[in-house]
Amino acid sequence: MKIAIAGCGVVGATIAYELSQVPGLNITVLDKLPPPTLPNLPSIGFVSPGSTGAALGVLMGIISHKVKGKAWRLRQASIQRYETLLPELELITGRSIPCNRQGILSLYLPGENLDKWERLAEIRHNQGFPLEIWDKHRLQQFCPQVSNNNGITGAIYSPQDRQIDPTSLTMALVDAAKHHGVEFKFGVNVLGVTSPSSGIEQPCNAIETSEGRLTVDCLIIAAGLGSSPLTAQLKQFVDIRPVLGQALQLRLAHPLGNPEFQPVITGNDVHIVPVGDGNYWVGATVEFPPEGSHEIPSQPELLQGVLEQAIAFCPELATATTIRTWSGLRPRPQGRPAPIIDRLPGFSNIFLATGHYRNGVLLAPATAIAIREMIVSN
Repeated sequence: MKIAIAGCGVVGATIAYELSQVPGLNITVLDKLPPPTLPNLPSIGFVSPGSTGAALGVLMGIISHKVKGKAWRLRQASIQRYETLLPELELITGRSIPCNRQGILSLYLPGENLDKWERLAEIRHNQGFPLEIWDKHRLQQFCPQVSNNNGITGAIYSPQDRQIDPTSLTMALVDAAKHHGVEFKFGVNVLGVTSPSSGIEQPCNAIETSEGRLTVDCLIIAAGLGSSPLTAQLKQFVDIRPVLGQALQLRLAHPLGNPEFQPVITGNDVHIVPVGDGNYWVGATVEFPPEGSHEIPSQPELLQGVLEQAIAFCPELATATTIRTWSGLRPRPQGRPAPIIDRLPGFSNIFLATGHYRNGVLLAPATAIAIREMIVSN
């Protein structure tokens, strides 16, 4: 079976790797962007051409308040798959994938409902995942970098949640998929789809690209914001709109708090992400386009607000040097929940794996598993 995947961000690359382990599949991945690479540092105002390169890679799965239904099942499947996926990729490729295994610490802020966290901890315990509720004393004991003067009364600690470098992960997925025979075509646009019939459930038998026609038995659209124009060509428009996120990297002369314990610290939707050697990613803003427009001019004052919130949590960050700032666009479905993992209406062999909004890295493994099951059973 010949399969084409449109899009090679973290979702498309994970799907390619997952499918590469299914016998009898001939897989081609196409992306209009060049292959994923690590941006040169330092870089001020770097704009990522795709959402993967701009992501912080914070996997808020167990600490999420999603506790049932599809939203939780996807998180659970991804959390479990990552524990086997990362060592698999490192063994195949010889690449080291930076991964913070010291968990996520979510701060209790003034006005938060402690009962809500206690209920979540009980639910997770019953699901087999630990969550620890820390009082102010325990928080200061383990994370003395957190301010004790701004109303923070404690935290909830999730030791099994992770943070993964998204670009390194994607590069490893591409290399591992290539090792299994997947072909990647970068700098290639998907221009259209050919169908031999016009029935209710018509098949796709070829796609037109900027390098010519490619015969396929199955097409997977995992192109993020690029998914909308592709579906529009097929007269099955899926409305996915951009949401801008800005972040920055700070550097200190030494790590915050205990250098042996460096979890991701989060609160009020601001993440402080240790990335080694006294470096921290801080982000991210959430900026929607003006009404009637898909263009989003970045607002530096919003990024400054994120930085000020991070400094309020960890005052020593005020002494840090800004190494780089960057921004990227997240694909958010309009009028339906994220992500979209489904068959494209009207087509028997076109599948959607797109619109992950702020959870592309978190949900990539579960998305790939779901797509694999849909194709194998197709």
